[in-house]
Amino acid sequence: MAETPAPTTNDQDLTGRICLVTGAAGGIGRGIAAKLTAEGAIVVVADLDGEAAQQVAAELGGHALAVRVDIADRASVDAMTAQVVDRFGRIDVLVNNAGWDKVGPFLDQDPALWDRIIGINLVGTLHCSQSVVRVMTEQGYGTVVNIASDAARVGSSGEAVYSACKGGIVAFTKTLARESARAGITANVVCPGPADTPLFDAISQDSPTLRASLERAIPLRRLAQPEDLANAVAFLASPASHYITGQTLSVSGGLTMA
Repeated sequence: MAETPAPTTNDQDLTGRICLVTGAAGGIGRGIAAKLTAEGAIVVVADLDGEAAQQVAAELGGHALAVRVDIADRASVDAMTAQVVDRFGRIDVLVNNAGWDKVGPFLDQDPALWDRIIGINLVGTLHCSQSVVRVMTEQGYGTVVNIASDAARVGSSGEAVYSACKGGIVAFTKTLARESARAGITANVVCPGPADTPLFDAISQDSPTLRASLERAIPLRRLAQPEDLANAVAFLASPASHYITGQTLSVSGGLTMA
């Protein structure tokens, strides 16, 4: 097990905290990994794309660790958890960020596509949470931040199954927060609105006017940048949020005010 800095007791500081971020090789996850690193955390860059994860970990420097993981595969998730614990001895923060979608009318979709969307967005979060929170329960502390979507709160045309998954994450997080509180574990949700990421580019490629339409609809007149989401996650990952649990925070520029 490698020697790593002890976690700080400063409420606003993440120095020395072991933060596992899924889907951290790009988009919002990469922004979260960079922000947590800037705040002093030791970040585990977990992603299905192992090479990209290695590249991001190298860019982050320090004790950052890259782990290839398929969150839809429980054996892969448990292997990731074991690797992190073997390396660092603990997991202080879990950020369930990995997600995927393919936009299309619900009535036209093949149920096989539903299985993939559910497997990544909902079941993947369940796998990672159970695997890691078991470690946190033994530690007697820990923090979980789940990335959902405002689609969970208000729906999103063309994203019926994705919205259902993200709604499930919101409900799951509330239950996890209740069940884990006595073990010293908090669990909260960040719900992004439309964000300027490669996933958004892929989703909107058949609708060239979508970005402009959203920017007009968002009161702050722009899509979210990864750092906007990362700032919210960094707060919820820090000791400053230790009395906040079971809550859902929208980061949408005012597009949704649920």
